[in-house]
Amino acid sequence: MKKLRVLQLGPYPPPRGGVQTNVLSIQEELIRRGHSSEILAITRSEDRGSEKNVHHPENPFDFVRMLKKIGHDVLHLHIGGSLPFRVKLMMLACAIFSKGKKIITFHSGGFAWSGEGQNAKSTSLLGFIFRRFDQLIAVNSLILEMFEKYGVDAEKTRLIYPFSLKRADPGTKLPATLEHFIDKQHKLLISVGLLETDYDLPLQIEAMEEVLKAQPATGLIIVGSGSLRDSLEDLIESKSYAENIILAGDTDRDVVLRLIERAEILLRTTVFDGDAISIHEALFLGTPVIATDNGMRPEGVTLIPVGGMEELVIAILDLLSDRRPVPEPKTDGAENINAVVDLYEMLCAV
Repeated sequence: MKKLRVLQLGPYPPPRGGVQTNVLSIQEELIRRGHSSEILAITRSEDRGSEKNVHHPENPFDFVRMLKKIGHDVLHLHIGGSLPFRVKLMMLACAIFSKGKKIITFHSGGFAWSGEGQNAKSTSLLGFIFRRFDQLIAVNSLILEMFEKYGVDAEKTRLIYPFSLKRADPGTKLPATLEHFIDKQHKLLISVGLLETDYDLPLQIEAMEEVLKAQPATGLIIVGSGSLRDSLEDLIESKSYAENIILAGDTDRDVVLRLIERAEILLRTTVFDGDAISIHEALFLGTPVIATDNGMRPEGVTLIPVGGMEELVIAILDLLSDRRPVPEPKTDGAENINAVVDLYEMLCAV
């Protein structure tokens, strides 16, 4: 069998989010099948590792140099959220300088609902760029419809969900600080995401005041990192119940899964969001989820409106007093990752 050389371009942990998890899951499957995998990180991280096959360009010129230098049969670009002009230029550079088959996965943070997404036209710059790629992967039906508006032929688009689910390694141990925090609580809430404005974390922190009046021994663990860490720390410290909330920072995926398993509820409050792997992970592990309604949450999630403080408090207290069983997921999502690597092999006639 021909050995493929695949170059993925996307965010690389830390921070650890849904797109990063998808990139790593694809890498694992590529290696399992005997192919080679390189990753070109397109987001900056202050805590870089020294992984052999992970490259960190310092500037746009360095990015283009690496793009041309790293040999590949398939280039797979992972993008999502908003698409400022610099991101469109990066997409165009991939289309121009890559000599292999070119794929995009659009991990939407709600882009299809944005003004630009709803006004998508085939004559736009983004439409021109999208059509330069061999395949476009949508992670939900809204993005698939948006690709059509941009003039992309239907045979060049696919719907492939981005999640692959698993349980934590049985030997996973929690950091001592988190174990100590959990030991002091009778009920545990967890939030997993970036510490950015899109995730409306102050809503969760403020809601804890009313939650604690009814359930005094309840703790909230907020997992993730981002530009709002300092301001969130200040907000927490200003509260009389600061000892009931902890910012856990970036953590290993198995630790996150163990925390989700031990939690009564996973919270996902957002103002701009697409599908969320953490929600699928929680449902897979049997943990109830409360999330902001964005029109694309899976079955079994308790929905609240954007900024719905009263609704969030009511939903939390309702689930804490009467935890209902979570519907068993129909799949662990392994077929999603397989579908991506199958696509690589099909495009290269392996």
